[in-house]
Amino acid sequence: MQLIENLLRKLFIYISFPHNLKKEKISDYQIKIIDELNIKIKNLIIKKSDNKLKTHKIFSETVLSLIHKEKLCNFLREPFIQKMFFVHNRFYNIKFLNKILKNKPDIWNKLLIENPVGNPVPFFLFKKSSGNRIRHVFLLKKIFEYCQINKVDSVIELGGGYGCMAKIFNDLDNSVNYSIFDLPEVNLLQYYYLKSNKINFKFDDPNEIKVITSKINLLEEKIKILKKENKKIMIVANWSLSEMPLSLRKELEFLFENCNFGLISYQSNFEEICNKTYFESLEEKLIDKFLFKSEPIKEMNGIFNANKHFLFLMKKNDKN
Repeated sequence: MQLIENLLRKLFIYISFPHNLKKEKISDYQIKIIDELNIKIKNLIIKKSDNKLKTHKIFSETVLSLIHKEKLCNFLREPFIQKMFFVHNRFYNIKFLNKILKNKPDIWNKLLIENPVGNPVPFFLFKKSSGNRIRHVFLLKKIFEYCQINKVDSVIELGGGYGCMAKIFNDLDNSVNYSIFDLPEVNLLQYYYLKSNKINFKFDDPNEIKVITSKINLLEEKIKILKKENKKIMIVANWSLSEMPLSLRKELEFLFENCNFGLISYQSNFEEICNKTYFESLEEKLIDKFLFKSEPIKEMNGIFNANKHFLFLMKKNDKN
């Protein structure tokens, strides 16, 4: 089954012809970043944590191997990266793209423009962008419209993928205070991607404007700092929260109690966890402080797709 999925991903790349033939060339600047990461790998204590689901234990080891063997050139063409982080020529992205482009040119149109780091597969009907970036911009547009805002002071992203959403937020407003929480191995990949895009993220310092971490206590410190500065905080978790063990979700729920806005997308089930039940419970816990919009992502929910996708938007109820 895995072999068939990888083959289909590879075949779908070819409908972006001839752009799919492009190869990435790593700069001297990026080589220095890779050297920096290899030093961090030597100092990184990889714990065989029970706080990872099976999928992510395998994935963490694969990401670490990719960096250690210096195979980051064209990393967004790697099948396992695409499986976890990057959607390319999926047909539901046509619907997302049309909903973004239907208005006269605006900021959302500009945010669609992709960058070359990692050699992302261009979307076959809009080759200035990628399927992954189109989906991210669509989701971001949904939360901004729901909350009726045009900017946000600070973002805490749970599970940052390879850094795509952080890059989009930086393109929207490079002064945004942005924190990514993820597995330590994946943090390294995010650091590479964002630094390659000349975005100056740091590791594990809550006082930094842009920070990458795998430490919950750092997020606690970050929240205290942001609240003291009266920053409005958006929590972003696209499929990540719904792929975490329930025990870890419990530890992170303090973030939702202290945020102003929330953008969460999730699938109905992951491994043995029923996410629909979990998010209904989360809404019940926060119902006194927040307004919610929970709906299926119809564009992604095919007839034969048993595992459905949902959008969970939240904003603080200012009337309280």
